[in-house]
Amino acid sequence: MAQSSIEWTDMTWNPTTGCNKISAGCKNCYAEVMSRRLEAMGVEKYKDGFELRTHEKDLELPYQWKKPRVVFVNSMSDLFHKKVPISFIQKVFKVMRDNPQHVFQVLTKRSDLLLHYDQKGLLDWSYNIWMGVSVEDEKAMFRIDDLRNTNARTKFLSCEPLIGPLSDMNLKGMDWVIVGGESGRKPRPMHSEWVFDIKRQCQKAKVAFFFKQWGGTNKKKAGRLLDGKTWDEMPTNKAKAK
Repeated sequence: MAQSSIEWTDMTWNPTTGCNKISAGCKNCYAEVMSRRLEAMGVEKYKDGFELRTHEKDLELPYQWKKPRVVFVNSMSDLFHKKVPISFIQKVFKVMRDNPQHVFQVLTKRSDLLLHYDQKGLLDWSYNIWMGVSVEDEKAMFRIDDLRNTNARTKFLSCEPLIGPLSDMNLKGMDWVIVGGESGRKPRPMHSEWVFDIKRQCQKAKVAFFFKQWGGTNKKKAGRLLDGKTWDEMPTNKAKAK
C-alpha cells in the first residue's frame, strides 16, 4: 500500500501489478514507467517489471487499516486483465466487502470482461465498491455502456488522459466523472473546450464532476483551476447509505 498524491483518493492498494497497452489512453502509461523504475531499484514486488502478477499477501492489508479511507485499487495494473483469474478477482471483491469502513475505487479499461463476469453472476457487489472505466476519447465511449449494464452500486468515469472530445455522453446511471490532462515528458494536449463541455454534461445530468489537472510537462505549474476554482465534487458515499 502507499499514500497517494492522486487528488481523488487517499491511498493505493495493488493486489495485482503489471499490464499491457490496449487503447490510445495507454500510450504514455505512468504505471509501466514506475514499474520499470521499481524493478531497477530491486523492489521484490516488481522483479518482473510490468508483467502481470497477482500478490496473495497483499490481500491481507485492508484488514489491518483501522481508520476509514478511500482506496484506489490497482493503480499499477488492471484488475480485469484477461490474465487475472476470476478466482483472484473474487478474492479481491471479498476483501473489499469484508471492509465496509473503506471505499474501494476500481478502474478498468477492460469493460467487456467486467461486464461479462458481472452478467455471469461472478461478481458480488457492495456499496463501498466504486466501479469505474477509463474513457480517454470517443473510441472508448463504449465502456460507459458496458459499465452502465453492470450491477455496480457506484459507477464512475475517468476521462484521463483526456485526448479527445467526449460529446453527448450518456451519463445515465453514472455517479461521478473525473477529468484530467496528460502529464509527463511528451504529454498529448487537452483542449479546454473538451473540459468545459464535459462539465456542462455533468451538471445537466446531475453527476458529480472532479477536475484533476490540466497536465502538461509541468502539471504543478499548470494547476487544476477551472473557471477560477477547483472542482472536487465526489459521489454520495453509498457505502454509508445502507
